[in-house]
Amino acid sequence: MRIAFGSDMTNELTDAIARWLRERDYEVATFGALRAGDDDAWTTMARAVGEAVASGACAQGIVCCWTGTGASIAANKVPGVRAALCGDAATAAGAREWNDANVLALSLRLTSVALGEEILAAWFAGEPTRDPAYRAMIADLVARDR
Repeated sequence: MRIAFGSDMTNELTDAIARWLRERDYEVATFGALRAGDDDAWTTMARAVGEAVASGACAQGIVCCWTGTGASIAANKVPGVRAALCGDAATAAGAREWNDANVLALSLRLTSVALGEEILAAWFAGEPTRDPAYRAMIADLVARDR
């Protein structure tokens, strides 16, 4: 599975995320500060990650900025993206299950490496629900992207 991963800066968490993904045989496409010469503005980076996911070039995405909020907002401006800012594993699991979220947003300030790995494990273990009520809500979101 190919994952789009972007951040507006690098730190211990971004290094750990890249390592965690590669150790599990995910192919990682990097954006922003994670790729030499790329624009590292959080708006540009998050849009690029969102576009990679929305186009199908990547199955899912991860965006990081200091709070995680700006990157999640910017990614959500791309039609087809459902980015979720997650501060714990339960929120990540719920975002995947009930919201069919396809971009994980993380705070570089608040997320420790250990917590980040817990969030990643929950995110990638999660599957969107087949519950018709939730599928209808997701379909409503998708329809609003047009």
